[in-house]
Amino acid sequence: MSLVKVKEYLKKYDADDRVIVLDESSASVKEAAHALNTTEGAIAKSIAVLINDKPVIIVLAGDRKLDNHKFKEEFHVKAKMIPFEETENIVGHAPGGVCPFGLNDDVIVYLDESLKEHDYVYPACGSLNSAIKLSLEEIEKFSNPVKWIDVGKVIE
Repeated sequence: MSLVKVKEYLKKYDADDRVIVLDESSASVKEAAHALNTTEGAIAKSIAVLINDKPVIIVLAGDRKLDNHKFKEEFHVKAKMIPFEETENIVGHAPGGVCPFGLNDDVIVYLDESLKEHDYVYPACGSLNSAIKLSLEEIEKFSNPVKWIDVGKVIE
């Protein structure tokens, strides 16, 4: 189970006991914001894509989506979403619980600049009803990103 895998991963940061297991779904940004009593922007949404056939997680503020033009400028390829039914096998978490922790070994992480608009963000923790409240310093430390990028745009 991915939640167990994430908690085990977070132990090395003494943060496993901070995982919030909810009584309701947090699988979508809207559901997570409601369940956590926060704004959609404060939800750290993890997008699973393939870049040159390599699995990548891009974490954006929940009120953002990938901007295809910015993505292509950054990575020099079009964004290719990992198919829903293949996500868990490729990245280590099923859709709705994808997060930047406890991933399969070959998955790399990027953090989007949109997260910096918030003091704290809430990424999922591997299941359809879990999250953790993290400062920007913590999400950067815990997810070990390649770098910060700017590939998001406001959802209208």
